Amino acid sequence: MVPREPDMQAIVSISNLSKFYTKGPRALENVSLDIAAGEILALLGPNGAGKTTLISIICGIVNASSGSVTVGGHDIIKDFRKARQLIGLVPQELTLGAFDTVWNTLCFSRGLFGKKPDPAYLERLLKDLSLWGKKDSKLMALSGGMKRRVLIGKALSHEPSVLFLDEPTAGVDVELRKDMWALVRHLRESGVTIILTTHYIEEAEAIADRVGVINDGKLLLVDDKQALMHRLGKRQLTVELEKAIDEIPAPLSPWALELSTEGNRLVYTYDPRNTHTGVAELLRAIDDSGLLLKDLVTSKSSLEDIFIRLVKSKA
Repeated sequence: MVPREPDMQAIVSISNLSKFYTKGPRALENVSLDIAAGEILALLGPNGAGKTTLISIICGIVNASSGSVTVGGHDIIKDFRKARQLIGLVPQELTLGAFDTVWNTLCFSRGLFGKKPDPAYLERLLKDLSLWGKKDSKLMALSGGMKRRVLIGKALSHEPSVLFLDEPTAGVDVELRKDMWALVRHLRESGVTIILTTHYIEEAEAIADRVGVINDGKLLLVDDKQALMHRLGKRQLTVELEKAIDEIPAPLSPWALELSTEGNRLVYTYDPRNTHTGVAELLRAIDDSGLLLKDLVTSKSSLEDIFIRLVKSKA
């Protein structure tokens, strides 16, 4: 089980979850994960990694081969109705009827979960989604971005505690993507737990509290985003030289430097957690070698760098 802090209350608990098909590759293998109430968790992985399968099992769309899942303390098999009432799901596909209106779509979805009519709540929801002005519009008349907002409205119409967003910004332009990130943060502030799947690294880096890396049906790692970047991230020192060189001087070999194609930059990769990084000694050695420095630039690993390294190491 992925560890969690003692005071962290899990609203979703997944234990040893697996999904195998008679023919075809494994979809999930022994996935265990606790998701805390009120957090934003990003499940990061390439297409076919198992992200959608995991969400589909939790939401009762696909049956697991083994393992268990509880939502709000309710087993998704033994107490399906109560568990499902706590969940809102925004699927990856734009699955909406063409001729109904935005307002009727949300009202109908709310009723499916046995919720009493609440026009005031739905009005606030549509305003938060910037859809109030389109409430009487037919779905067929909406843009792709607006249809995706309607899907979010449908998922939130019955006031769930947990919202699953499966690739929420796939095919969405950059401006709308940022709007949706802002909406996700707003939902979290209102107390909704958010679990999103994505293969956009910047999406996870921008809005998630924790990041889970999934590949080939296995959950490789789950950690706080900042802790993950600190634990697995590397820093690079790029030394720009006044004059290009053909090869790295022998006295600099202990630092395993990389020389740029143009020959005017030396790149040193190091672990910032180490008490002794070797940067000061490197700069002195460069000076002793007679090389003239033009500029120094430091950079740290992005979540993308970490993801690529993790997937490669587990391959």
